[in-house]
Amino acid sequence: DSTVTPKTQKIEGSSAQCKASDFDTITREVLNVAISVFWCLICTKAPFPESASVESQLAKDSWREACQRTNIKVNLTPPLMSSILKQMSHVRGELKTKLRSLVGPFFGFRACDSREGIKRNCDLVEHLKEGSHFAYVVRPQHPTTYIYKSDLLQLAINEMWFANRHDEGVIYHRYFNPIPTTTMALLLAVIKCCIDEWATGIKSDIKFTAAVYATVYKDHLVSLNAFDRHTAAYDLLGQIQQTLHDNMR
Repeated sequence: DSTVTPKTQKIEGSSAQCKASDFDTITREVLNVAISVFWCLICTKAPFPESASVESQLAKDSWREACQRTNIKVNLTPPLMSSILKQMSHVRGELKTKLRSLVGPFFGFRACDSREGIKRNCDLVEHLKEGSHFAYVVRPQHPTTYIYKSDLLQLAINEMWFANRHDEGVIYHRYFNPIPTTTMALLLAVIKCCIDEWATGIKSDIKFTAAVYATVYKDHLVSLNAFDRHTAAYDLLGQIQQTLHDNMR
């Protein structure tokens, strides 16, 4: 039951941040688990923490769970805290990278130099962004549209968290059963970012940053919660969340 004090290979007085490889083997074992749990907490609890204290609490919670899972008690030192917190940008970057490869083909964006092709991409961006149409699915030969039932959400969930048995969604399954509204709102914000890349008709790189997309995320979260309230008698959102979970790869 004794608590381990982390040891590092970092040279005293060095201004460089510690890397995972700088810590001793026991500490690295706990840190790797804590980072995975932190990814889950960011994606399911607070994609855009509203304060440094909230962000720090997520890191502390992930460290506590990592110690429990490994059955190793290690002190959470400032360098370890820093190693966990810097994962925030990595989470957003990986989300953006994986969804970027899905969004273009899914909606039919095409790289081209012709005026007609560029205009087609621009028109498609406007159509998808109007009323967040990209969050809907339209059934062929049917006048009804279905919100939050786009196959793209399922594809994104599978690709990001359930691609193989080593992914976070498989190992830390409880965070994703059912798929939380926060996770759905986060994915919709990332999809919006990927669509924005085609706004000029020619694909460009747009970073998925809190400065630009935290508001987009919050707007989607508000809409999801409103949809849940308005359809509470039928538990429509709950059914969608459970289906997204049950259809995971």
